Amino acid sequence: MKSDDYSGEADAKYLAKEILLRLKLMFPGHEGVMPLHSPVFHERSEELVIDCIRSTFVSSVGSCVALFEEQVAKACDTEFCVSTVSGTAALQVAMRVSGVESGHESLMPSLTFVATPNAASYLGAIPHFVDVDPQTLAMDPDVLRRHLMRCSTYRNGKLFNKKTNRQISSILAVHVFGHPADMSGLRKIADEFELPLIEDAAGALGSELEGRRVGSFGDLGILSFNGNKLITTGGGGAIVTNSQDLADAARHISTTAKRPHGWSFVHDQIGYNFRMPSLNAALGLSQIENLDGLLTAKRKIAARYQEYFKNFDEVSILKQPKNSNSNYWLNNIVLERFNENACEEIIQELNHMGINARPIWTPMHYLEIYRNSPKTSLSVTESIVKKIISLPSSPYLSEYF
Repeated sequence: MKSDDYSGEADAKYLAKEILLRLKLMFPGHEGVMPLHSPVFHERSEELVIDCIRSTFVSSVGSCVALFEEQVAKACDTEFCVSTVSGTAALQVAMRVSGVESGHESLMPSLTFVATPNAASYLGAIPHFVDVDPQTLAMDPDVLRRHLMRCSTYRNGKLFNKKTNRQISSILAVHVFGHPADMSGLRKIADEFELPLIEDAAGALGSELEGRRVGSFGDLGILSFNGNKLITTGGGGAIVTNSQDLADAARHISTTAKRPHGWSFVHDQIGYNFRMPSLNAALGLSQIENLDGLLTAKRKIAARYQEYFKNFDEVSILKQPKNSNSNYWLNNIVLERFNENACEEIIQELNHMGINARPIWTPMHYLEIYRNSPKTSLSVTESIVKKIISLPSSPYLSEYF
């Protein structure tokens, strides 16, 4: 079948069957539903969680939190880590300590999960959407720089949007599917326009760019430990940074902004109750102990996809950017020259066959809540969402070959 001859349901079934055939060849012996991304637990997980319960220190004062933060910082090549109850909470805190305030604009891609603009909205800020690079799916530095040169101006040393008259106060880069964004290009722009750079590395733990772990390029980085991520704490997130001041500020406001004291309760600003409980951190400790093994498994699975889909003319595999070593959180195929309904129809067929496939996120500027947000032309974003399908990527799949 020629790619541009796609005609609907019949071809969707054909392509879904071709994908299913390759998955069966890739993972021989796998039975039942193939989930998109499942966590991996082992005896150590149960052991550490039970130890935490028996200690009775299950809230954020338990020792597991500090131990987990130490390991996360090490895994991200950063000096400091502040754990939180979710990746969204981590984003909100990171933006606040970076100076994002109500009425400001934060530059970010529209091609992201809704938590990214929501974190800005919780602070009363406005997301300002920027188009992405078709290779990395992350914010395109060239597009960003041209846009800022055209739409912004300085007033009293601050950068403002000439059209909205709002201050632009941050750049938020997203590492999509674990693939690193062009942090060198974005760092140069952040420095040129004197804006803090925050990395949304929610699904990118362990990914590397030019030999450095993501999360270490920006002023701050954030991670998610949701159940569908490479490692999980059930629910949770973290802020990583090399700045002592930013780490201290993040820890303070995420702990209700309570001044340190043995027994008195004095709070010097409006903070959040966002600290990760020790019970969750205990699970995280058992997970991060096996980070290297999980990364190896994920990269083997990615290589398997590339091998078995290389002669599939109707699709291509989304590969890691140059000079990077992705964690391949999710493996994705890109449909070649199909109509805009193909993606949804193929995903529907795959799920009927027991393959948990999904589309990429709905672009944020398509959502009613963000429809009126400022933005660049988003032609690449709008094109790519019609073509991408995420396929099963659980680390356990490496046991089947």
